[in-house]
Amino acid sequence: MHSVLIVDDDINLCTVLSEELNEEGFNTTYVTSAAEAVEYMQKGNNVDLILLDLKMPQHDGFFVLKNLKQIGIDTKVIVLTAYADVRSAIDSARLGAIDFINKPYDLDELIITMRKVLQKEENED
Repeated sequence: MHSVLIVDDDINLCTVLSEELNEEGFNTTYVTSAAEAVEYMQKGNNVDLILLDLKMPQHDGFFVLKNLKQIGIDTKVIVLTAYADVRSAIDSARLGAIDFINKPYDLDELIITMRKVLQKEENED
């Protein structure tokens, strides 16, 4: 069972997405701020994939990507955002994000993307 960390300031989205992914066989955890996400990962919590919102109060998703890179955590990240634009996609890819999905998300598309990313990682190992 793959583990997924959901990072989004919208608690309702976190709970719904967590339930949806659990039903699809994923083990999910969620945090509601960028700082919590960095702290969670720094504590040595291993996850296979991070679903990351870009627009959050105080610190944004780029804060998470930069900090993960600085501390040497190379967990695969899929950006999940309502504020999609080419610049954000390019910037998040430069910081290590593997894919970029618009909100509102299509659950089937999200799961297919997640499985592709996880399968690719398994093939690389």
